[in-house]
Amino acid sequence: MTDLLSKFDPLIAEHAGLLSAGIRDPFGIVMDKVLSPTEAIIKGQHTILLGTYNYMGMTFDPDVVAAGQAAIRDYGAGTTGSRVLNGTYQTHKECEEALKDFYGMSHAMVFSTGYQANLGMVSTLAGKGDFIILDADSHASIYDGCKMSNADIVRFRHNDAADLEKRLKRLPPEAGKLVVLEGVYSMLGDIAPLPELVAIAKAHGAMLLVDEAHGMGFFGPNGRGVYEEQGVADDVDFVVGTFSKSVGTVGGFCVSNHPKFEILRLVCRPYTFTASLPPAVVASAATSIRKLMTAHDKRARLWEATRRLHGGLKARGFKLATETPESAIVSVLMPDQETTALMWSTLIELGVYVNMSRPPATPAGVFLLRCSICALHSDAQIDTVLGKFEQAAQMANLALHEPA
Repeated sequence: MTDLLSKFDPLIAEHAGLLSAGIRDPFGIVMDKVLSPTEAIIKGQHTILLGTYNYMGMTFDPDVVAAGQAAIRDYGAGTTGSRVLNGTYQTHKECEEALKDFYGMSHAMVFSTGYQANLGMVSTLAGKGDFIILDADSHASIYDGCKMSNADIVRFRHNDAADLEKRLKRLPPEAGKLVVLEGVYSMLGDIAPLPELVAIAKAHGAMLLVDEAHGMGFFGPNGRGVYEEQGVADDVDFVVGTFSKSVGTVGGFCVSNHPKFEILRLVCRPYTFTASLPPAVVASAATSIRKLMTAHDKRARLWEATRRLHGGLKARGFKLATETPESAIVSVLMPDQETTALMWSTLIELGVYVNMSRPPATPAGVFLLRCSICALHSDAQIDTVLGKFEQAAQMANLALHEPA
């Protein structure tokens, strides 16, 4: 009998090698107790959370928690059905209404996860004979949607408008085309030059889908994302997002003004054939989304904390993925996997949780310690983190650069 898991033997050996070297498992962290959006107990130790994507700190918001508690009391623990059967409760409709109000769009569709939102939209919008043109650094959910679509896939170099134009020019003018972009790219924390990319896509007759998973809540005057911040809202056909970042729950969504949008509920397989979110989750999400509409002070605080961390790491000689803080993701470049794992393990022992990122999640040859800032991180917490990074670098013999 052929062992179907044998193809993973190199990864099994690599993972075992890390653990045998005395490094904590970076992909098996257990939160013993979560104290707040910025603190937890991990293996009995008080830990600052700097890798949770809890950008706006909504997970413990009293109104959000109360909405979830009321919904579980009134509607029960789950729906046991998909949205097109018995899985649409009043809470789901209220959540979609909140999304329409937040984004100023006429249609909203909630998925059970952010992954499914991209999987469903990309695979349903483009089909056999169409083309999907996507940034090479796109999220795995976008790539998986491409595979499921049966469309022809065309990749262009990351954030490279000239390369996008070159590839679009090669495609048949009459063919259906979907250009998929992200407002914020989650590995490096860099943002897309949307005005250039959108103008090129529109000039070649393509429809636009922008994933704002990491931009919702704090980019743009209404917190809608990078596409709003950069002034291209009128040219974007579909916006996809998630509840697991700024909203603080779980789930995904797509919003649009397209007049035929509602048919997607019947033809989008990851929506039609998945049990809907529990009432408590969508009730919490709806309350959080409505509070994000007026969270101006939190947005300002998030950017302030981001600048403090980015500037502090840079001043201490760490090499960062972006020259300036482009988003609430601050990625620290590492020279190799071994140093990355050692730095990550040392930081967790020192009471700081960040994300360890490596290929294939990152571009080839790129190793990162990825930090995501929360609006509720205090100056004292950021300063503590900066000191721990410096201490970890010394313990891991990481050579730091002379600040410019």
